Amino acid sequence: MFFMMMMLVFPSVGHSLSFDNNAFRNNFAALSESVELRKKIDPMVLSMALSGYYSLKDQGKVSRDGILTVIDFNRSSVDERIFVIDVNRAQLLYSGLVAHGKGSGDNYAEHFSNASGSHQSSLGFYTTGETYDGKNGYSLKLIGMERGINDNAESRSIVIHGANYVSYDYIRKNGRLGRSQGCPALSFDSFQQVINLIKGGSCLFIYHGGRGYAIKSTLLNHDLARLEPVTEPFS
Repeated sequence: MFFMMMMLVFPSVGHSLSFDNNAFRNNFAALSESVELRKKIDPMVLSMALSGYYSLKDQGKVSRDGILTVIDFNRSSVDERIFVIDVNRAQLLYSGLVAHGKGSGDNYAEHFSNASGSHQSSLGFYTTGETYDGKNGYSLKLIGMERGINDNAESRSIVIHGANYVSYDYIRKNGRLGRSQGCPALSFDSFQQVINLIKGGSCLFIYHGGRGYAIKSTLLNHDLARLEPVTEPFS
């Protein structure tokens, strides 16, 4: 599987990347050398995240250079699965708990949707928008970058916010985290710190390996970007 993914992000002759391949290779190599990052993040997930980051950056859609957030929903909710990375310095800035939508599953997220009312998480690449004070307090808007996969994020009010059901105490009492209505909710202990780290146009990637997302993503499959855009929601 890792070999297949590396073929995806390092395409063969005749399949051109939409960004500077040398910068990608150099930064991926530097990130891979970080002992802390190797312990925390699957290298395949990291390669996918970096590929999409550079694609969006090349398109002028990333205004906050160097900050990449990865959420790995392959992992159990009791594990750390949100990671904020300084790409330029090859450093892990933050890792911690993050909730998925209650429509996506219990301890593990297994179902994903772009549809309003689904209460499911949406996969793929986002950029971070403005902060605001709403019903969940200090929150950060997310802007979905992939048509048919997560581009309804704003209309669904998919945001980063703090929640009392995201804590190790909740896990001890319930055996898993609580769940949101589709938002990647964070611990009250750290949500403000994370929001301030990534706000203002940085790249965020939500990953899961079991639903064929990588096959549908035009950011990861650069040849698909030349074809008709995805029109059906990813669910």
